[in-house]
Amino acid sequence: MITSAPVTRDVVRRFVAGETIDDALRVTRILTGDGLQVSLDHLGEDTRDTATARAAVDAYISLAQRLADEGLAARAEMSVKLSAVGQALDESMALDNASAICDAARAAGSLVTIDMEDHTTTDSTLRLVGLIRQDFPNTGAVLQASLRRTEDDCRSLGVPASRVRLCKGAYQEPALLTWRRPDDVRAAYLRCLSTLIAGGALPMAATHDPKLVEATGRLVRDIGGPGFKHEYQMLYGIRPDEQHRLVAAGETVRVYVPFGVQWYGYLMRRMAERPANTALFLRALVSRN
Repeated sequence: MITSAPVTRDVVRRFVAGETIDDALRVTRILTGDGLQVSLDHLGEDTRDTATARAAVDAYISLAQRLADEGLAARAEMSVKLSAVGQALDESMALDNASAICDAARAAGSLVTIDMEDHTTTDSTLRLVGLIRQDFPNTGAVLQASLRRTEDDCRSLGVPASRVRLCKGAYQEPALLTWRRPDDVRAAYLRCLSTLIAGGALPMAATHDPKLVEATGRLVRDIGGPGFKHEYQMLYGIRPDEQHRLVAAGETVRVYVPFGVQWYGYLMRRMAERPANTALFLRALVSRN
């Protein structure tokens, strides 16, 4: 009913590629044809049984092979939530499963970024990223600027060739652990970004905030200098005109594309967790920009 009703159908199609790998590849072909790059997220998180975790691994391995077969691997990475591959059950299981995905990605000529989730998993996720990087050094990490701890994490991860996606943070976290006011979050984001650039990391600025998009370009020029490698990242369906504007200006832009049968939970959780998320989706529905 939700996927077929006119209003809700538009929500799903605007922000989620679809339920299958074929859907994900269809959207990937369109986006890469427009000069964009892609990060594919097979939806599912907080897995509580080994069979579901294994199914997620198998889906990513199949996706990697399909990306290679269709010549898309160089422009499409895969984003993996450790909670989808068993983190809550057993860290060693999650490590083995994530490593299997990274191995498949490397064989296909693609990359993997390990997503960040709520603050209760941050230490575990960063610990596992460190272990994964021993065998797969190009594995990306994600940090959330709204967490007060993130400036220290940026100093640790802000080293040459370290791929770090920096976002504001989508989760509703305890007040004592986070910056709350929008201006404070922006200021923290820019401090974190400056640290990553100064350390020689490859910053992946994941933001739709016009002020932060503009500031990212300025910091890259002022701190990194000409030719400093970086990229912008935005969600599928959010500010597509801005994505194309940045590409036309010579920037690397990667679009985060979710797909899978668990899309309903993804959208509902994102909109329920923070009022700002709902506003972001609603603004995108009424305006192409």
